[in-house]
Amino acid sequence: MKKIIIYFIIIISIAYAQDWGGQSGGFLRMGLTARSLAMGGGFTAELDQNFPVFHNPAWSAFLQRRHFGSSYTNLTLDRRLAATSFAMSLPPTAGLGVAWVYGGVNDIQGRYSTGMKSSKMQTGENALMITFAQRFLPWLSIGANFKILRYDLPITESDQVSGSGIGFDIGILVKTGSNSTFGIMVQDLSSNYQWDTNELYTQGGPYKEEFPTIYRIGSKYDKKGLLFVWDLGVITDHSAYSGVLPRVGVEYGFLEQYFFRGGYGNGRTAFGIGYEYGLFNSRDSNIDYAFSLDWASQTAHTISYAFNF
Repeated sequence: MKKIIIYFIIIISIAYAQDWGGQSGGFLRMGLTARSLAMGGGFTAELDQNFPVFHNPAWSAFLQRRHFGSSYTNLTLDRRLAATSFAMSLPPTAGLGVAWVYGGVNDIQGRYSTGMKSSKMQTGENALMITFAQRFLPWLSIGANFKILRYDLPITESDQVSGSGIGFDIGILVKTGSNSTFGIMVQDLSSNYQWDTNELYTQGGPYKEEFPTIYRIGSKYDKKGLLFVWDLGVITDHSAYSGVLPRVGVEYGFLEQYFFRGGYGNGRTAFGIGYEYGLFNSRDSNIDYAFSLDWASQTAHTISYAFNF
């Protein structure tokens, strides 16, 4: 019976992923860090050392050290995804963060109408994220990400059109026990690109391209070196319900330094490894790797580094 339920969840997730995966802002929904990707991405209630505020901005109010992280994902079809973040607490009860996320394709071979090759072009999406969180009780914090968004799209060798906009994330984090946490997240609230193509097309004009909004709840439980994470997202396109997105993962720690991970989420199955070590102080650095495979047999390799000080 359990196997039937698991297969049903996977099939439903794949079907919905095909519907909303190609909508605007997809680079922010693919997952960014090796640890979170290896565990399915269900980090609404779990702290990600590489990017503490991405999955839930409320985490910054609970940070005890400064967190710097960088991550890079090599995807099929010459696609790339990268992120760099910095987050810290703001005593006595607040937290701050700033981050940059990039997703795009380089070396796109342009061609003239005759079929002859022209110069190579590139396309990319960028998000600058600014985070603030406030801890209202010793076990409760609320935070938000403010995002400045830009999409550069080449049209010809000399022409390019760009869309820009802003967006928000809102997160709530509850410490429900010494080994458990509960989180709520609203991702891409009012996020959008605004385009103006009047200079390129006679019938062009300004229009707004909305991101789908995802409402998530999740939890984590840690017991004797074994960590379980999960979250469940409801996807909307601002006018109607679009689907449900379950994510689940597990991590096993060995000798408090080596980590083995696996999970399913965002239409992908993944596994990975991690290593924690001391660079200047005890356990201040993490390096992680993840391999993921989606429903269309597209693979991805992700490597991340985190430094805490």
